Amino acid sequence: MTVLKVATFNLLHGMALDDGSTGPERLAEAMAELDADIVALQEVDRHQERSGGVDQAAVAARAMGAEAWRFLAAVHGVPAPVSGWLPTAEAPVRHVYGPEHDGEGGPSYGIALLSRLPVRRWRARRFPAAPLSLPLRVQGRPGLTRVPDEPRSVLAAVVDGPHGPLTVLAAHLSFVPGWNVSQLARIGRSSADLPRPQLLLGDFNLPGRVPQAVVGRRERGAAGRNRRHRVRWHSLARVPTYPSYRPRVQFDHVFGHGFPPDVVRRSEAVRLGVSDHCALVVELRL
Repeated sequence: MTVLKVATFNLLHGMALDDGSTGPERLAEAMAELDADIVALQEVDRHQERSGGVDQAAVAARAMGAEAWRFLAAVHGVPAPVSGWLPTAEAPVRHVYGPEHDGEGGPSYGIALLSRLPVRRWRARRFPAAPLSLPLRVQGRPGLTRVPDEPRSVLAAVVDGPHGPLTVLAAHLSFVPGWNVSQLARIGRSSADLPRPQLLLGDFNLPGRVPQAVVGRRERGAAGRNRRHRVRWHSLARVPTYPSYRPRVQFDHVFGHGFPPDVVRRSEAVRLGVSDHCALVVELRL
């Protein structure tokens, strides 16, 4: 038996809640403590002044010893004074960055997928932002702040698993009700051509059992008298992850497709030194 440790973590651009600091040292400590084989990250900064100008995906990858990683930019620009983003004037050369793009590109923000396992190929997909804003709680601001949505994305990697190819998908979905459901359903459909088994990790902005109802829909089997139904995706962890100081809601999820029923060895929410989310960690028996 091989144990594979996977995690998803909305890192809030590496911000520590105790003192508001965003230095790369705290992020590196958190990732080293997490010590997972595959990690999906959300709310990741790249070359942003507020987080020290570093490439946070690269910092996280070095801290956990992941040679294979990609950062997928949702926006190219800097945070606006109140909420949202101010785009950079120049058009970005690329949206996906890896180890070979060290220092390239201006300030951006998005998601990352890091792997200690070798990656055979990568694939990225982007979703447009919802055309409306919602009043939300913003860390460091009192009351509610009206926040516009941002473009969303999913990053897929086909890795060399212990027994052959394994697909891992990382996503950060819209906070706008309905839009996040649609995005999740589209991810489920568009991943059908990727190798199985599959893992889907991320902050879905959907609570509890709602994602299971979206991508765990029942599909018809063969027609005729022996028709059967099967569940496509399964939640591999039902653990509250938000807010990190007193978790009550699960926004962060790990789903599996094509795994045996007893694949989960252990799951837990881990509070680290940064972010208002806990990291969701799942150990798999493969």
